[in-house]
Amino acid sequence: MYAVPLADDAELRPLEPWRAAEFLAHIERARANVDPWIPWATFSTDLDSARATLQRYADRLAADGGQIFGIWLDGTLVGGVMFVSLDAKGGVCEIGAWCEPAAQGRGLITAAVRRLVDHALVERGLHRVEWHNSSVNVRSRAVAQKLGMHLDGVMRESIEFQGVRQDYEVWSMLAPDWRKTR
Repeated sequence: MYAVPLADDAELRPLEPWRAAEFLAHIERARANVDPWIPWATFSTDLDSARATLQRYADRLAADGGQIFGIWLDGTLVGGVMFVSLDAKGGVCEIGAWCEPAAQGRGLITAAVRRLVDHALVERGLHRVEWHNSSVNVRSRAVAQKLGMHLDGVMRESIEFQGVRQDYEVWSMLAPDWRKTR
């Protein structure tokens, strides 16, 4: 339907339910990198559950409450970004991202997140974008820092993964600050 270039060999596209088989193959390659940070990855283990994950985001899009996009590198799905939640009336959204090893270190996640932040704060006119990450997820923290987000705080031991409690960081970008940095 449409694609937004992220690099000469990479693009951002909507990730829709009809792409469930491609999405599942990608999640299998990415699972070790994604499971600790993205809850739906753990539950996307077969074609039906992968389709259900993508359908939940299609439903969120229809309700103006979220959306999911894939990142394709040389024609292969290698990661993605999403509006985890979007509250247009309240002017706030949360953005998340994930990738498999083939996409790491290329700046694709940062470029894609930048596109979503710009869309939310400029095109949609929201006031605040949030970015949440486990404090041990240094790659995720680096994206927030590269984009100039503000660390609002740390929620101590607020998430659990495989029986281990982790601190959760909340970062934000406000529309007036984004306009200054664009």
